[in-house]
Amino acid sequence: MIIVMGPGHSVDQRDAAIKRIEELGYRVSPIIGVERTVLAAVGHEDKTPLQQLESMAGVEAVIPILKPFKLASSEYRDTRTAIDVKGAMIGDQHLTIMGGPCAVESEAQIMECGRVCRDLGVPFLRGGAFKPRTSPYSFQGLEVEGLKLLRQAADEYNLRVVTEIVSVNDVEPIQEYSDVMQIGARNSQNFALLKEAGRSRIPVLLKRGMAQTVQEFLMSAEYILSEGNENVILCERGIRTFETATRFTLDLNAVPVIKSQCHLPVLVDPSHGTGSWQYVTAMARAGIAAGADGVVVEFHPHPDKAVSDGPQSLKPAKFAQLVDEVTRLAQCMGRIVE
Repeated sequence: MIIVMGPGHSVDQRDAAIKRIEELGYRVSPIIGVERTVLAAVGHEDKTPLQQLESMAGVEAVIPILKPFKLASSEYRDTRTAIDVKGAMIGDQHLTIMGGPCAVESEAQIMECGRVCRDLGVPFLRGGAFKPRTSPYSFQGLEVEGLKLLRQAADEYNLRVVTEIVSVNDVEPIQEYSDVMQIGARNSQNFALLKEAGRSRIPVLLKRGMAQTVQEFLMSAEYILSEGNENVILCERGIRTFETATRFTLDLNAVPVIKSQCHLPVLVDPSHGTGSWQYVTAMARAGIAAGADGVVVEFHPHPDKAVSDGPQSLKPAKFAQLVDEVTRLAQCMGRIVE
């Protein structure tokens, strides 16, 4: 349910409504706007007791949210959410580019990637320190040492760190060294991790699971939002279909579908979505044309020597070309490029 406070209501009336909602056993998420204040009540399937709030002073209406994802729904917030990460905006009219290697491998490698991002005006350096791999024998990441190297590169070149978390045990070091916590496709329904990310308050980049429907994806976001973290960024990264010509099928249908139902920013990952560097730039352009709020792209100084995902990683020159083409396209669409 959302409880809409009437124009001219007092702070005391709003606080009384919040107190009554909590007494009925629901959690309250207030949105205080210029013209309207909305109180979202979540916590129980049965919302009937909340109807009594219509008789309270200052309350204009009590309206049910029909979508199963309540806090992610555009019924809850009818304006686009924009997230501020140390001065770099994600969402609304802003266009964001995140770039870097699949995995942090060495100081020289990640410092070179940081320099490339700085020179191209890309504000977010992404890279994996903890790596969930299909094979237990594959490179699992440098872990905390990798986080320190990411932070070093970001501080040197005035960037923001985006890195993946794979365990609830890693929340503390992730919060210490990164600016955006990524939850990857394999953990998109790891509900314990989603809840912990919700309690952390650090912005979360949530990737769609490779077999998730759009509704399931938004329900995963709901887990984070329901714990109080409103800084959630969604990312379409490709789903499994019968097609084998590419690693995954980048579902660009999902971009306008999600944006019609949800207020959160939506990014596209054409690197994982295709699995081949040859198609990454084209699908990055397509993602922006579909309305995405930005792209997450893998690049590496020497893809042929990368310990993971080399075939889908761009060389720095190709990444520079992608940044140029995506930027020009976004400007034609009236976007503000970060």
